[in-house]
Amino acid sequence: MTENTTGFSLLIFDWDGTLMDSVPRIVSCMQKMAQQTGLPVPAESAVKDIIGLSLWVALERLFDCYDPDEQQRLIAVYRELYVHTDATPSPMFPSAHEVLAELHGQGYQLAVATGKARQGLERAWRETNTGQFFSASRCADEAMSKPHPQMLNDILVGTGTLPQQAVMIGDSQFDLQMANNAGVASAGVAWGVHDATRLQQEAPLTVFSQLQQLPTWLADINNGRLGQLKPVASE
Repeated sequence: MTENTTGFSLLIFDWDGTLMDSVPRIVSCMQKMAQQTGLPVPAESAVKDIIGLSLWVALERLFDCYDPDEQQRLIAVYRELYVHTDATPSPMFPSAHEVLAELHGQGYQLAVATGKARQGLERAWRETNTGQFFSASRCADEAMSKPHPQMLNDILVGTGTLPQQAVMIGDSQFDLQMANNAGVASAGVAWGVHDATRLQQEAPLTVFSQLQQLPTWLADINNGRLGQLKPVASE
């Protein structure tokens, strides 16, 4: 975790569970995929605990599946369910579109680091009309899986941003661990897959209970009203 006293210019968001309420759909599709392919159906809690990882890593953890060909077969079934078959709603979280528009309008550079594949992120951007807010992104099929720092390192290089000028915002320990591994500050959100207690184990600067808190928090940092930032104390 990197402390910052001069403000952030680059805001890097996770997608699923942070900006989009897609966790129920992911759980449903993973369970249906297991059922359709003869695998043990994982509990909801087990699926939630791998959200944020790249799909092949998730398959390793959930099903002990390490064979690349079998992984591709399972991923194809999962994606067919997610894109075409499963009707579980996956809207943006309340005020997410408005907050992104506000931050973009204020001149922040916005980016996404996600466990989604590129095709999935592009589809989500089209469906939610949010792609115009982001100037950089890194997806699961373009980099090592979280918590490896490659996604963040690539975004930093691509945007010409120093690590201390960026903050990673996410709902899972994998997001915050990735930030720590990249030497980037982090902030957690408490409405996704991991609760505030788990997130605080990774020493984020804060854990938000509502996304609407983000612009004010950033304004306070950039105006020096928060003083020297310290990570949230672990419980």
